[in-house]
Amino acid sequence: MQVAHQSKHEADTEQASWEASVSSWIDGEGEIRPEDLDSPYGRQVWDTYHLIGDTLRNPDLAVRPSDFFYARVSKAIDAEPHVVAPRALRHGALRAGLSGLAVAAAVATVVWVALPYFSDENPSRQVQVMASASEDPGLGDYLEAHREVVGASPIRRASFEVGR
Repeated sequence: MQVAHQSKHEADTEQASWEASVSSWIDGEGEIRPEDLDSPYGRQVWDTYHLIGDTLRNPDLAVRPSDFFYARVSKAIDAEPHVVAPRALRHGALRAGLSGLAVAAAVATVVWVALPYFSDENPSRQVQVMASASEDPGLGDYLEAHREVVGASPIRRASFEVGR
């Protein structure tokens, strides 16, 4: 049984490959081998592929289906069994809760990072650090000499003064 199924599969694959090569011959992509078309089936496939190409190039050649055909197709579709799949699980409450938790965590993180910039706790400590750097007389002379050498610049220079 396995061997018969395997040989049928190989024959189907070989036939599909042959039909694909006929299609490429018609499209001008491959070399035509007339010996492959020397059978009634080969001639039928050749004619069918040419008919398909002609119909694609000229829609007037296409056969228009009748209303009876459309009715039969519609009836066949209605007669097909419906696929009954299990309902999708609803995670609406869980998803809404988790997204709200994520937003709250993001806001808490922003507040945690920004809070030191908005608090007025111990401002004298910050001023002292900046003041101690500007009290050094050697540093002041160096900065003054640097300003004279560099000259005017569109770039804002660093300042050790507390914001005014």
